Amino acid sequence: MQNKAFHSGFVAIIGRPNVGKSSIMNYFVGEKVAIVSNKPQTTRNKILGVATAPDWQLVFVDTPGLHKPRTKLGEFMMKQASDAREGVDAVLCVVDAQHIGAGDRAVMEDVLKMNCPRFLAVNKIDIVTPEKLMPQLETLKGLGFDQIVTISAARGDNMDMLRDYLAAAMPEGPKYFPDDMITDQPERLICAEIIREKALRLLREEIPHGIGVEMLAITKLSDSLTEIHANIYCERASHKAIIIGKQGRMLHDIGSQARADIERMMGTRVMLKLWVKVREDWRNRESDLRATGYEE
Repeated sequence: MQNKAFHSGFVAIIGRPNVGKSSIMNYFVGEKVAIVSNKPQTTRNKILGVATAPDWQLVFVDTPGLHKPRTKLGEFMMKQASDAREGVDAVLCVVDAQHIGAGDRAVMEDVLKMNCPRFLAVNKIDIVTPEKLMPQLETLKGLGFDQIVTISAARGDNMDMLRDYLAAAMPEGPKYFPDDMITDQPERLICAEIIREKALRLLREEIPHGIGVEMLAITKLSDSLTEIHANIYCERASHKAIIIGKQGRMLHDIGSQARADIERMMGTRVMLKLWVKVREDWRNRESDLRATGYEE
């Protein structure tokens, strides 16, 4: 009996900031490999997430949200998003069902120029009424996507259908990563991103874009205990005071929530030690961008 052919390939996830790209990849992979928050531009690096089944493997490339860069960090993010389009076997364009604006339409027009299968995911249908959703969908018909799927990455609506469409679009190919591998991200970067995620979720609106995390050391003290030291960068002394909080409460909460996620990832207890450093304009300084993991 002839073995069934194995299909595999790379899928770029593209869209405006805060449409749910990272949530979609995390759902498909089955673990958190990309951080999630309700702040725009949460994802800064190009991140690979791997989903493997007996007869297919999907390698998802989660990209920073497309926006006009204002700093060297912003330029790095847009280059990451642009590079992710090269050599992919399919592209998944994501829009927010609550509002599909001119910026989304520009992204869709760009995606439709790509010479590969093109899918459109209309995300967050769990928080929009049918009365608002249906007119939005009408405007998307006939654009040229291979499939348009309405989904909720948060609730799981139609996510398996979307995954099956993507898997069916993959060419015959090798298994690029082992079955148990879900991301190409090094442990240091994942830990730094988890810390940044908690800061994004807990801090006020004007601070998060100015936050970076520098990993200083990850030391395995025993089979059951790991010590981690990290700096949180911010751009102003007033921001440092807010990150630390009254009697250190905010920094404690950031560290406590980050430690819980890192412990689940590592499978050990973690001692997490955080410091807050003021680095004015660090997003425009190449040495600081390298220290916080944003480099080619």
